[in-house]
Amino acid sequence: MMYKKEEDDQVLVSRYLAGDESAFDVLLRKHKNRVFGYINMMVKDGQLAEDIFQDVFVKAVQTMKRGAYNEEGKFLPWIMRIAHNMVIDTFRRNKRYPTVDGGPEFDIFNVIKDDGKNVDEEMIEDQIKHDVRKLIEFLPEEQKTVLMMRHYSGMSFKEIAEDTNVSINTALGRMRYALINLRKLIEEHNVALTR
Repeated sequence: MMYKKEEDDQVLVSRYLAGDESAFDVLLRKHKNRVFGYINMMVKDGQLAEDIFQDVFVKAVQTMKRGAYNEEGKFLPWIMRIAHNMVIDTFRRNKRYPTVDGGPEFDIFNVIKDDGKNVDEEMIEDQIKHDVRKLIEFLPEEQKTVLMMRHYSGMSFKEIAEDTNVSINTALGRMRYALINLRKLIEEHNVALTR
């Protein structure tokens, strides 16, 4: 059975919180591909992605069981935020940061693409990516979410709009402002984006 509407998640969460364990199984099946795909794209390691994926849903269950879930039916953005935070925690623990691929249009990510660099250049590139990734954390949550979904999980603006329950124009606008604000942060923090 295919689920599309936001209220379906809300009903499933309510059923789960009322003691219907099968409702969580439905939520898991419904969102597994999106959540696992995002994690796997970020860590580029199937086994590590599987471990993080399991931890994400364990944390979701624990959060819901202690009554701390209050996302008003927006289960997917909530679970994606948990996944994102767990991936970042994993990178911090392992002192590793995600690689970034730029989009087809010019934006900040196009400046830091990999094209066969020597060791020194790779170290500089890694530092640039690390610096930009840290600056992304300063963006407003809505802008950061759209940027992460677009650049790190490769989602289309249509998918982003559906997942965040906004119009495509709103998603595009948030992305535009995210890139504008990221450029300002780069200037303010004197991050060099070229070798």
